[in-house]
Amino acid sequence: MACRLANSVLLFEGPQQRIVKGNRFALNNSAGLCHLKLESHVQTSIRDRHRNCSFSIRRSKTIQAAAVPVVPSPLESAEYRKQLAEKYGFTQIGEPLPDDVTLRDVIATLPKTVFEIDDFKAWKSVLISVTSVALGIFMIAKAPWYLLPLAWAWTGTAFTGWFIIGHDCAHKAFSRNKLVEDILGTVAMMPLIYPYEPWRFKHDQHHAKTNMLYEDTAWHPVWLEEFNSSPLLRKAIIYGFGPFRAWMSIAHWLMWHFDLKKFRPNEVNRVKISLACVFAFMAVGWPLIIWKTGIIGWVKFWLMPWLGYHFWMSTFTMVHHTAPHIPFKNPDDWNAAQAQLHGTIHCDYPRWIEILCHDINIHIPHHISPRIPSYNLRAAQESLFENWGKYMNLATWNWRLMKTIMTVCHIYDKEENYIGFDKVAPEESQPISVLRRVMPDFA
Repeated sequence: MACRLANSVLLFEGPQQRIVKGNRFALNNSAGLCHLKLESHVQTSIRDRHRNCSFSIRRSKTIQAAAVPVVPSPLESAEYRKQLAEKYGFTQIGEPLPDDVTLRDVIATLPKTVFEIDDFKAWKSVLISVTSVALGIFMIAKAPWYLLPLAWAWTGTAFTGWFIIGHDCAHKAFSRNKLVEDILGTVAMMPLIYPYEPWRFKHDQHHAKTNMLYEDTAWHPVWLEEFNSSPLLRKAIIYGFGPFRAWMSIAHWLMWHFDLKKFRPNEVNRVKISLACVFAFMAVGWPLIIWKTGIIGWVKFWLMPWLGYHFWMSTFTMVHHTAPHIPFKNPDDWNAAQAQLHGTIHCDYPRWIEILCHDINIHIPHHISPRIPSYNLRAAQESLFENWGKYMNLATWNWRLMKTIMTVCHIYDKEENYIGFDKVAPEESQPISVLRRVMPDFA
């Protein structure tokens, strides 16, 4: 136990006092307090008009000072991090990043080659996405009913690859020609009914202010005030952040990308163009699908793959930035390097998913610099492992990881980061209790 005693001063009253010998201290520490015994041997000279004398006095005083414990962060303990990793479904929980490390320091360690655009690799990714979606549509058309879920899973994952191409275009990491990027990004996202420009504006803010309270445009923890604002909203939040969390990106898509009031005046015209494109696809593409295949065909060939795409959109977003030990910070406390390197999660998925989704789950280097093309993320990750590996949060996709996110990471709390719904409103949180019982716990 360490004790701090600041600005301790002895005051001696009397005319013309002069201390001629030092002090002796006796320290007694008990019950969390420091008792400091101060013995002063003082020779004082007093002169007045009647006498001139000098004498020595010994004064004793006990000063009580509060103890200030020096407590290290629990994450500094390797054993504690190992226990958390096992509990949450991670392969590694990283050490806290030192406060003096900046994002510029991290970027400086990356090889310059990872920022280079390669036209062949870029258009190869487009070919992979187009052919994989075509294969998926063929499988849906030919598969018997009992194999349709597999065909939908493939096609929905392939659709996610189209979104990732638009994602690279939005970050100016696909082509040296910016017009080509804007056109391709718009076209790639149109079948997903995702307006390219509105998403780009909000996504740029997510990168600039990752895990910053109030400012990050990706998913936030739920505010307690919001949770308690109305019984109906509370029930919707419990289901949305619980059983239906793997499709919550649909709500995010609707809330953030179609309201012109959410954009600055200089952004509105570009937003309108993107909205016109997706509405045009709905006005032309949907009727064509229905004309050729009927309403059931629209469900089979578009809606079910679209829901599969949103499953990955929601799951990737959850896993990339959500864990009980990763905090959301107020703007005054926020640190870019900590948010991007330590606050972003790398998660390995089966290889076929990584190929169809263009390695987007190698997510830490993407947050270190969004200008790294998707086909260079693996090389950038290797460099980060070499230089910053002990600070990184790593996982391989598993049920325990998903169970942790869906049953724990709910309401914002400054001390604990998250509090589960079942702790705040146990009588209304039956969906969370059901998830705890039925979700597998395999890691």
